[in-house]
Amino acid sequence: MTDPQAIQPSALDQLPDRDPEETAEWQASLDAVAKAAGPHRAAYLMRRTLERAEGNGIALPKLLETDYVNTIPTSAEPSAPGDPEMERRITAWNRWNAAAMVTRGSKHGVGGHIATFASAAWLYETGFNHFFKGKEADGSGDQLYIQGHASPGIYARAFLDGRLTEQHLDNFRQEAGGNGLPSYPHPRRLPWLWEFPTVSMGLGPLSAIYQARFNRYLTNRGIKDVSASHVWAFLGDGEMDEPESTAALALASREGLDNLTFVINCNLQRLDGPVRANFKIVQELEAQFRGAGWNVIKSLWGSAWDELFQLDTTGALVRRLREVPDAQVQTYQTRGAAYIREDFFGKDPALAELAKLLSDDKILECFHLSRGGHEARKVFAAYKAAVEFKGAPTVILAQTVKGHTLGEGFASKNANHQMKKLSVDEFKTMRDLLELPIKDADFVDGVVPYGHPGADSPEVRYLQERRAALGGPAPARRTHALAPLPAPADKAFASFDKGSGSQNVATTMAFVRLVKDLVRDKETGRRWVPIVPDEARTFGMESLFPSLGIYSPKGQTYEPVDRDQLMYYKEAKNGQILNEGITEAGSMADFIAASTAYATHGEAMIPFYIFYSMFGWQRTADQMWQLGDQLGRGFLVGATAGRTTLTGEGLQHADGHSPVIAATNPAALSYDPAFAYEIAAIVKDGLRRMYGEAAPGEDQNVFYYLTVYNEPMPQPAKPSDPGVDQGILKGLYRFNTAESAGVQVAAANAPRIQLLGSGTAIHWVLKAQRMLAEEWGVASDVWSATSWTELRRDALEADAALLRGEERLPYVRQALQGAEGPVLAVSDYMRQVPDQIAQWVEQDWSSLGADGFGLSDTREAARRHFGVDAESVVVAALAQLARRGEVKATAVKEARERYGL
Repeated sequence: MTDPQAIQPSALDQLPDRDPEETAEWQASLDAVAKAAGPHRAAYLMRRTLERAEGNGIALPKLLETDYVNTIPTSAEPSAPGDPEMERRITAWNRWNAAAMVTRGSKHGVGGHIATFASAAWLYETGFNHFFKGKEADGSGDQLYIQGHASPGIYARAFLDGRLTEQHLDNFRQEAGGNGLPSYPHPRRLPWLWEFPTVSMGLGPLSAIYQARFNRYLTNRGIKDVSASHVWAFLGDGEMDEPESTAALALASREGLDNLTFVINCNLQRLDGPVRANFKIVQELEAQFRGAGWNVIKSLWGSAWDELFQLDTTGALVRRLREVPDAQVQTYQTRGAAYIREDFFGKDPALAELAKLLSDDKILECFHLSRGGHEARKVFAAYKAAVEFKGAPTVILAQTVKGHTLGEGFASKNANHQMKKLSVDEFKTMRDLLELPIKDADFVDGVVPYGHPGADSPEVRYLQERRAALGGPAPARRTHALAPLPAPADKAFASFDKGSGSQNVATTMAFVRLVKDLVRDKETGRRWVPIVPDEARTFGMESLFPSLGIYSPKGQTYEPVDRDQLMYYKEAKNGQILNEGITEAGSMADFIAASTAYATHGEAMIPFYIFYSMFGWQRTADQMWQLGDQLGRGFLVGATAGRTTLTGEGLQHADGHSPVIAATNPAALSYDPAFAYEIAAIVKDGLRRMYGEAAPGEDQNVFYYLTVYNEPMPQPAKPSDPGVDQGILKGLYRFNTAESAGVQVAAANAPRIQLLGSGTAIHWVLKAQRMLAEEWGVASDVWSATSWTELRRDALEADAALLRGEERLPYVRQALQGAEGPVLAVSDYMRQVPDQIAQWVEQDWSSLGADGFGLSDTREAARRHFGVDAESVVVAALAQLARRGEVKATAVKEARERYGL
């Protein structure tokens, strides 16, 4: 029978063999080794040969997986500077206070996570003592993405450093009364400490990659040299299952982001049990990152294993470590030496012989305690290698034990993520293990005490000296006293006030034209960051390519196919546009990095991210919350918005709901402008509020969501009423009356109705205004509702003021006060959008919207289907007036029949 391996095709088979005899000799040598020393020895030699080839620059496929041992051998470990014993004592205090904080909080039912920091303590402490640069030195310092569940350990260190008090710790997860600490890293809740919100799984690693990339962008564009900044992302091995966690690995390696290090805490456990019960998560992650082009450093075993590896003369130990699944490793952590001897060593005769040389204490030390992530020297070696590696990002896979030092009740137990407290006896055992000077008498009424060696103790002085040498405390967020950006010239905005005349212009194009003018501004133009996910041509932005350039760290290494055209595809190292490819999540991560540069780097940048509206909030709403938490500023632009303006694309692509989702985010100012001059007014005021002179009481830490449309329509001139600008910004103003619109109504006392429209729906409403007058003798006033959401928020604030005893009238009620007749609101979104304000409108209220799934058809057919076209507006208006007895009921039936509804 033919050996199937002998007939497997190979890419090398397509190449001529210049020396078949030599090739045969190499193959025979491999066969001889496999026969004499076994296949494991043959595989070992092949791996070493491939590593040598790679080291010599010979182009061969890289090994995606190495042995289950430390990447840096003990003999190559550098000596760590500093005082190891002092750092051990500091870490012990932090371990204690982190556990005490969560345990004390559990008595109030607020809980917390103990086990994560217990496993990762040395991963953080080594960085704080030797690597993480603070913001008080030159540059911007390092950016730290802290694993959310490890926050108690970071608070404990800030307490030891004097930045937090016992009162703060006792208010962990209790923020309502003041002096509280948020559960996880939340900059909006604790803006002097936290820079980056990370606990929404997967967003931390994604954001870290784009932050490192944005650092390069700032440097290459000459905005600020932040080449000394390093981005550190601390992640969980379970978290890496989130698609966002690994979505941008290729970007990081493609752009050579050696200013980025991932530190993955491989404690082999997720929330309910093992991450890879029947497999090995470390090996899987190694292959994934190596395949994506990352430098991989494994720090798996502590120094107690050195003796075992030296005794492993046959390679049996390394082979066994490769084959044992993670869940079994977890079991070893909780079992005695006899079990480990039988189950681990007893599987191989060579290992059984090796085990005879080991005492039970040695076996337990190795399998219960000794992990690479728990030893400062091992972690230091990995970190040093990471920051010194050039040309690619680095991931450190550090193996730890979840619940380390918390006692047998915690370590490696499946339920430890949900365990919120230790008993007094468990704390006393922990105290003895950590060698802390805490007395039994300090446990008053069963309450675990916080521990602190004293503000002038050697430990605190050492901690502060190390941080001073590295540039100040960390983590820390700095809000720089930046001078307000000068406002662009009014000409850029005023040009939209006269309208477009007879020319049809989509509001998408109006926005792009505005941006073209703003990026030319001598003072602020270079601070704009245009972001688009591979749809620039869809939105008419290709004219920006040659003038601004598309950012690429390599510049343009090819001649573009359209180089002879005026609007050719130009990439440049100092390019201004971030054209991200087909990734809304990546584009949002870009936006977050740019929108917070005022704090991260002390440089105010003005990002605008333009996208198909249905692929914004629908896909990346979690990142919008991250943006609000991180206090980001900028403009999100949902283009081709509305349920009926892009109907050829079908069900999923018809956005009838993005303003609903946007309304749930307190930091988002959501606008649905109908006309070009409205867009100009909103952008102008947004620049003032976020980057210029904000009014007293205005929160600058907001972002704007504007919906714009791809439907070319005549753009009218801005009404001359002086209250128009205020109405645009507050959300509602009267665009015209029946009289000012010039529509003729026969009867002097004709019935009247107020028509409210937003976005593209204003055009159907204006057509309905004419039809109502000319065909039914009904007068109507048309109002532009630029923001249903801002109207609602203002009304809610008025209600809250009333409860405080303050008289305040909601703006929507002020605006409509005295308006004659009922109100009919129309939008290209589900009725829930305009209905946000219904309860504050004194007049009779009714609304029309595009509820349900989208469909593929013409705009006209879709609007008829959803009942929002001009004819449907007319019928709905007549029905409202008929209910009031102001028109005959038969008029409604007649209208339906006339229009074929």
